[in-house]
Amino acid sequence: MVIAVVAVLLCVLLGGFLLIPRSRNSVQAQKVHSHSSANGNKASSKTYRKDEISLHNKRTDCWIIIKEKVYDVTSYVEEHPGGDAILAHAGDDSTEGFFGPQHATRVFDMIEDFYIGDLEQ
Repeated sequence: MVIAVVAVLLCVLLGGFLLIPRSRNSVQAQKVHSHSSANGNKASSKTYRKDEISLHNKRTDCWIIIKEKVYDVTSYVEEHPGGDAILAHAGDDSTEGFFGPQHATRVFDMIEDFYIGDLEQ
Protein backbone atom coordinates (compact mmCIF):
# COMPACT_ATOMS: atom_id res chain seq x y z
CA MET A 1 0.00 0.00 0.00
CA VAL A 2 2.75 2.43 0.97
CA ILE A 3 4.68 1.55 -2.19
CA ALA A 4 1.61 2.29 -4.32
CA VAL A 5 1.11 5.72 -2.68
CA VAL A 6 4.79 6.62 -3.17
CA ALA A 7 4.64 5.50 -6.81
CA VAL A 8 1.54 7.65 -7.47
CA LEU A 9 3.15 10.69 -5.81
CA LEU A 10 6.30 10.28 -7.89
CA CYS A 11 4.26 10.03 -11.09
CA VAL A 12 2.32 13.19 -10.21
CA LEU A 13 5.52 15.13 -9.42
CA LEU A 14 7.32 14.00 -12.58
CA GLY A 15 4.27 14.75 -14.69
CA GLY A 16 4.10 18.25 -13.21
CA PHE A 17 7.72 18.94 -14.14
CA LEU A 18 7.06 17.92 -17.71
CA LEU A 19 3.88 19.96 -18.12
CA ILE A 20 4.86 23.23 -16.41
CA PRO A 21 6.74 25.67 -18.70
CA ARG A 22 10.17 26.46 -17.29
CA SER A 23 10.70 30.00 -18.64
CA ARG A 24 9.86 32.53 -21.32
CA ASN A 25 12.57 30.96 -23.44
CA SER A 26 10.66 27.68 -23.57
CA VAL A 27 7.64 29.62 -24.84
CA GLN A 28 9.87 31.26 -27.46
CA ALA A 29 11.27 27.87 -28.41
CA GLN A 30 7.72 26.63 -28.94
CA LYS A 31 7.12 29.60 -31.26
CA VAL A 32 10.21 28.69 -33.26
CA HIS A 33 9.02 25.10 -33.56
CA SER A 34 5.58 26.29 -34.66
CA HIS A 35 7.32 28.01 -37.60
CA SER A 36 8.46 24.55 -38.73
CA SER A 37 7.35 23.39 -42.12
CA ALA A 38 5.36 20.24 -42.78
CA ASN A 39 8.53 18.30 -43.57
CA GLY A 40 9.99 19.05 -40.13
CA ASN A 41 12.54 21.73 -41.08
CA LYS A 42 12.94 24.73 -38.82
CA ALA A 43 12.18 28.21 -40.07
CA SER A 44 15.48 28.23 -41.96
CA SER A 45 13.53 28.13 -45.22
CA LYS A 46 11.94 31.48 -44.29
CA THR A 47 13.75 34.57 -45.52
CA TYR A 48 13.11 38.19 -44.59
CA ARG A 49 13.93 41.38 -46.47
CA LYS A 50 15.85 44.08 -44.60
CA ASP A 51 12.99 46.56 -45.05
CA GLU A 52 10.59 44.05 -43.50
CA ILE A 53 12.89 43.48 -40.52
CA SER A 54 13.28 47.23 -39.98
CA LEU A 55 9.58 47.44 -39.05
CA HIS A 56 10.26 45.34 -35.94
CA ASN A 57 12.17 48.04 -34.06
CA LYS A 58 10.32 48.48 -30.77
CA ARG A 59 10.48 47.11 -27.24
CA THR A 60 7.22 45.23 -27.89
CA ASP A 61 8.30 43.97 -31.33
CA CYS A 62 12.07 43.54 -31.58
CA TRP A 63 13.87 41.66 -34.33
CA ILE A 64 17.61 41.73 -34.88
CA ILE A 65 20.03 40.47 -37.52
CA ILE A 66 23.18 38.62 -36.50
CA LYS A 67 25.45 37.28 -39.24
CA GLU A 68 22.70 37.20 -41.87
CA LYS A 69 20.26 35.38 -39.54
CA VAL A 70 17.06 36.93 -38.17
CA TYR A 71 16.01 36.64 -34.52
CA ASP A 72 12.79 37.72 -32.80
CA VAL A 73 14.08 38.75 -29.37
CA THR A 74 10.89 40.51 -28.24
CA SER A 75 10.36 38.16 -25.32
CA TYR A 76 13.95 38.71 -24.15
CA VAL A 77 14.06 42.54 -24.24
CA GLU A 78 12.86 42.95 -20.63
CA GLU A 79 15.25 40.24 -19.38
CA HIS A 80 18.33 41.59 -21.19
CA PRO A 81 21.04 42.19 -18.58
CA GLY A 82 22.31 45.17 -20.58
CA GLY A 83 18.97 46.93 -20.34
CA ASP A 84 17.89 48.88 -23.40
CA ALA A 85 21.21 48.28 -25.19
CA ILE A 86 19.47 45.47 -27.06
CA LEU A 87 17.18 48.10 -28.61
CA ALA A 88 20.07 50.14 -30.06
CA HIS A 89 19.91 48.14 -33.29
CA ALA A 90 16.35 46.82 -33.10
CA GLY A 91 15.13 46.08 -36.61
CA ASP A 92 18.68 46.25 -37.90
CA ASP A 93 22.05 44.46 -37.90
CA SER A 94 23.26 43.76 -34.35
CA THR A 95 26.23 41.58 -35.28
CA GLU A 96 28.92 43.93 -33.96
CA GLY A 97 27.20 44.51 -30.61
CA PHE A 98 26.35 40.85 -30.19
CA PHE A 99 29.97 39.78 -30.52
CA GLY A 100 31.18 42.48 -28.13
CA PRO A 101 33.19 41.67 -24.99
CA GLN A 102 30.17 42.19 -22.71
CA HIS A 103 28.56 38.88 -23.68
CA ALA A 104 29.36 35.60 -21.97
CA THR A 105 29.76 32.53 -24.18
CA ARG A 106 26.35 31.16 -23.13
CA VAL A 107 24.68 33.93 -25.17
CA PHE A 108 25.83 32.14 -28.33
CA ASP A 109 23.73 29.10 -27.39
CA MET A 110 20.77 31.15 -26.13
CA ILE A 111 20.33 33.15 -29.32
CA GLU A 112 19.30 30.07 -31.30
CA ASP A 113 16.08 29.91 -29.28
CA PHE A 114 15.02 33.16 -30.97
CA TYR A 115 15.95 32.25 -34.56
CA ILE A 116 13.12 32.80 -37.07
CA GLY A 117 14.85 32.82 -40.46
CA ASP A 118 17.53 34.24 -42.71
CA LEU A 119 18.22 37.63 -44.19
CA GLU A 120 17.32 37.73 -47.86
CA GLN A 121 20.43 38.23 -50.02
